Amino acid sequence: MSNILKKYKSYIVSVLIALAVGGLSALLTKDNMNIYSQINMPSFAPPPVVFAIVWPILYVLMGISSGGIFDALKGDRERRSAVLTIYGVNLGVNFLWSIIFFNLRAFMFSFIWLLLLAGVIIVMIKEFARVKKWLGYLQIPYLLWVAFAGVLNLAIYMMN
Repeated sequence: MSNILKKYKSYIVSVLIALAVGGLSALLTKDNMNIYSQINMPSFAPPPVVFAIVWPILYVLMGISSGGIFDALKGDRERRSAVLTIYGVNLGVNFLWSIIFFNLRAFMFSFIWLLLLAGVIIVMIKEFARVKKWLGYLQIPYLLWVAFAGVLNLAIYMMN
Protein backbone atom coordinates (compact mmCIF):
# COMPACT_ATOMS: atom_id res chain seq x y z
CA MET A 1 0.00 0.00 0.00
CA SER A 2 2.79 2.45 0.85
CA ASN A 3 4.40 1.83 -2.56
CA ILE A 4 1.13 2.82 -4.24
CA LEU A 5 0.86 5.97 -2.14
CA LYS A 6 4.46 6.85 -2.88
CA LYS A 7 4.04 6.24 -6.61
CA TYR A 8 0.87 8.33 -6.89
CA LYS A 9 1.56 10.90 -4.16
CA SER A 10 1.79 13.81 -6.63
CA TYR A 11 -1.55 12.87 -8.16
CA ILE A 12 -3.29 12.36 -4.82
CA VAL A 13 -2.03 15.65 -3.38
CA SER A 14 -2.88 17.51 -6.60
CA VAL A 15 -6.41 16.13 -6.72
CA LEU A 16 -6.93 17.03 -3.05
CA ILE A 17 -5.72 20.59 -3.70
CA ALA A 18 -8.07 21.03 -6.66
CA LEU A 19 -11.02 19.61 -4.70
CA ALA A 20 -10.17 21.85 -1.73
CA VAL A 21 -10.24 24.95 -3.94
CA GLY A 22 -13.63 23.91 -5.33
CA GLY A 23 -14.90 23.02 -1.88
CA LEU A 24 -13.80 26.33 -0.38
CA SER A 25 -15.47 28.22 -3.22
CA ALA A 26 -18.69 26.28 -2.64
CA LEU A 27 -18.47 26.91 1.10
CA LEU A 28 -18.06 30.66 0.57
CA THR A 29 -21.02 30.84 -1.80
CA LYS A 30 -23.40 28.30 -0.26
CA ASP A 31 -25.56 30.93 1.43
CA ASN A 32 -26.16 32.60 -1.93
CA MET A 33 -26.81 29.53 -4.08
CA ASN A 34 -30.54 30.16 -3.68
CA ILE A 35 -30.13 32.80 -6.36
CA TYR A 36 -30.39 29.98 -8.87
CA SER A 37 -34.05 29.51 -7.96
CA GLN A 38 -34.80 33.23 -7.68
CA ILE A 39 -33.71 34.50 -11.08
CA ASN A 40 -35.02 34.00 -14.59
CA MET A 41 -33.24 31.05 -16.17
CA PRO A 42 -32.97 29.98 -19.80
CA SER A 43 -34.68 26.76 -20.81
CA PHE A 44 -31.34 24.99 -21.26
CA ALA A 45 -30.22 25.63 -17.66
CA PRO A 46 -29.48 22.31 -15.95
CA PRO A 47 -30.82 21.54 -12.48
CA PRO A 48 -28.44 22.46 -9.65
CA VAL A 49 -27.56 18.81 -9.01
CA VAL A 50 -25.76 18.67 -12.37
CA PHE A 51 -23.25 21.26 -11.15
CA ALA A 52 -22.68 19.23 -7.99
CA ILE A 53 -21.80 16.23 -10.17
CA VAL A 54 -19.79 17.91 -12.92
CA TRP A 55 -17.52 20.21 -10.92
CA PRO A 56 -15.93 17.54 -8.70
CA ILE A 57 -15.18 15.48 -11.81
CA LEU A 58 -13.53 18.50 -13.43
CA TYR A 59 -11.51 19.23 -10.29
CA VAL A 60 -10.30 15.62 -10.22
CA LEU A 61 -9.22 15.91 -13.87
CA MET A 62 -7.42 19.18 -13.07
CA GLY A 63 -5.66 17.50 -10.17
CA ILE A 64 -4.61 14.52 -12.27
CA SER A 65 -3.16 16.82 -14.92
CA SER A 66 -1.29 19.00 -12.44
CA GLY A 67 0.07 15.91 -10.68
CA GLY A 68 1.23 14.63 -14.06
CA ILE A 69 2.97 17.95 -14.74
CA PHE A 70 4.64 17.83 -11.34
CA ASP A 71 6.01 14.34 -12.02
CA ALA A 72 6.87 14.82 -15.70
CA LEU A 73 8.91 17.97 -15.10
CA LYS A 74 10.81 16.89 -11.98
CA GLY A 75 14.08 17.40 -13.83
CA ASP A 76 13.16 20.89 -15.02
CA ARG A 77 12.08 22.88 -11.97
CA GLU A 78 11.91 26.18 -13.85
CA ARG A 79 9.57 24.81 -16.53
CA ARG A 80 7.53 22.94 -13.90
CA SER A 81 7.15 26.13 -11.90
CA ALA A 82 6.04 28.09 -14.99
CA VAL A 83 3.44 25.51 -16.05
CA LEU A 84 2.11 25.03 -12.52
CA THR A 85 1.89 28.81 -12.12
CA ILE A 86 -0.52 28.89 -15.08
CA TYR A 87 -2.47 26.12 -13.36
CA GLY A 88 -2.51 28.13 -10.12
CA VAL A 89 -3.81 31.19 -11.97
CA ASN A 90 -6.52 28.95 -13.41
CA LEU A 91 -7.53 27.79 -9.94
CA GLY A 92 -7.60 31.37 -8.67
CA VAL A 93 -9.72 32.68 -11.54
CA ASN A 94 -12.01 29.66 -11.25
CA PHE A 95 -12.36 30.18 -7.49
CA LEU A 96 -13.36 33.83 -7.85
CA TRP A 97 -16.03 33.27 -10.52
CA SER A 98 -18.58 31.76 -8.14
CA ILE A 99 -18.03 34.57 -5.64
CA ILE A 100 -18.58 37.15 -8.38
CA PHE A 101 -21.68 35.38 -9.68
CA PHE A 102 -23.37 34.12 -6.50
CA ASN A 103 -22.21 36.51 -3.78
CA LEU A 104 -21.92 39.74 -5.75
CA ARG A 105 -24.63 38.85 -8.31
CA ALA A 106 -22.56 40.71 -10.90
CA PHE A 107 -23.82 38.70 -13.86
CA MET A 108 -22.14 40.68 -16.66
CA PHE A 109 -18.83 40.88 -14.82
CA SER A 110 -18.99 37.16 -14.05
CA PHE A 111 -19.51 36.50 -17.79
CA ILE A 112 -16.42 38.57 -18.61
CA TRP A 113 -14.58 36.69 -15.84
CA LEU A 114 -15.56 33.40 -17.54
CA LEU A 115 -14.03 34.67 -20.77
CA LEU A 116 -10.82 35.29 -18.83
CA LEU A 117 -11.07 31.81 -17.33
CA ALA A 118 -11.57 30.25 -20.78
CA GLY A 119 -8.46 32.05 -22.02
CA VAL A 120 -6.42 30.80 -19.07
CA ILE A 121 -7.72 27.25 -19.65
CA ILE A 122 -6.70 27.39 -23.32
CA VAL A 123 -3.18 28.47 -22.34
CA MET A 124 -3.13 25.75 -19.67
CA ILE A 125 -4.23 23.07 -22.13
CA LYS A 126 -1.50 24.10 -24.58
CA GLU A 127 1.18 24.10 -21.90
CA PHE A 128 0.04 20.80 -20.39
CA ALA A 129 -0.08 19.20 -23.85
CA ARG A 130 3.46 20.40 -24.60
CA VAL A 131 4.58 18.33 -21.62
CA LYS A 132 2.36 15.30 -22.34
CA LYS A 133 -0.57 15.42 -24.73
CA TRP A 134 -2.90 13.44 -22.48
CA LEU A 135 -2.43 15.95 -19.65
CA GLY A 136 -3.78 18.66 -21.93
CA TYR A 137 -6.56 16.47 -23.29
CA LEU A 138 -7.86 15.87 -19.76
CA GLN A 139 -8.69 19.59 -19.60
CA ILE A 140 -10.89 19.68 -22.71
CA PRO A 141 -14.07 18.73 -20.76
CA TYR A 142 -13.28 21.60 -18.40
CA LEU A 143 -12.99 24.06 -21.29
CA LEU A 144 -16.24 22.78 -22.80
CA TRP A 145 -18.04 23.09 -19.47
CA VAL A 146 -16.75 26.63 -18.96
CA ALA A 147 -17.90 27.50 -22.50
CA PHE A 148 -21.36 26.17 -21.62
CA ALA A 149 -21.26 28.09 -18.33
CA GLY A 150 -20.39 31.22 -20.29
CA VAL A 151 -23.42 30.82 -22.56
CA LEU A 152 -25.60 30.14 -19.52
CA ASN A 153 -24.11 33.11 -17.63
CA LEU A 154 -24.70 35.45 -20.58
CA ALA A 155 -28.29 34.24 -20.93
CA ILE A 156 -28.87 34.84 -17.21
CA TYR A 157 -27.47 38.36 -17.55
CA MET A 158 -29.74 39.08 -20.52
CA MET A 159 -32.84 37.67 -18.79
CA ASN A 160 -32.36 39.45 -15.48
